[in-house]
Amino acid sequence: MRRWSGRAAAAVTLLAAGAALADPPTPAPASPPAPPAAALPAAPVGLALAVFPPKTALKLRVSSPAFADGADIPFKNTQYEGNVFPGLRWGHGPYGTRSYVIIMQDADVNWHGGPLLHWSMYDIPAGGTHLDPGLVAPPIGASFGPNVRGPSNPYMGPHTPRGPKHHYHFAVLAVDVVVPVDPKLSYDALAAAIQGHVLASGEVVGLGQFDPNVPPPPAHPAPPPAGH
Repeated sequence: MRRWSGRAAAAVTLLAAGAALADPPTPAPASPPAPPAAALPAAPVGLALAVFPPKTALKLRVSSPAFADGADIPFKNTQYEGNVFPGLRWGHGPYGTRSYVIIMQDADVNWHGGPLLHWSMYDIPAGGTHLDPGLVAPPIGASFGPNVRGPSNPYMGPHTPRGPKHHYHFAVLAVDVVVPVDPKLSYDALAAAIQGHVLASGEVVGLGQFDPNVPPPPAHPAPPPAGH
């Protein structure tokens, strides 16, 4: 028995030595780094009706109780006097409409190579067909979108400079999506969310002009003579 015990001990010793001389196990390959988040495409440049073409031939009839299409926007609906929202009405969107998006642009001011973004609202419920004059908060379910000042901004009426009248386009888009609510939503993100999802659209255009009754800015005092 001692002879076999000695031989077994020797075998164990040889196995241990062989294991020590064997190549170490190959480590598992490291996971590749996660790809960077895809950047949002830049919003298409141009008026909303042109850059967000609808899938159908149906046009929404859009109007405002404050002004007729192609007529002057009252000063009370501009930043010169009160900045009161003028109100909007539009026809029902086609089958599949899940919400409405409104985009207001000044076609006569260059902003990032296109019209100046004055105001927007998204996720207006599909059953809604109007926004009342004097609106100060979105209807239930809807959210203020971005404008030239940044995300989530209320109505910013015209503030037309001296010179020719400007054309303000109030575009209403019937879309087949609901845009995820985001208080930091940018115009690029809004454009990406609705591009290819517009079923029908329409607009009303109002003219803005400089208010001649605005008092002139205070005159700066003349600098004192040199040496005094």
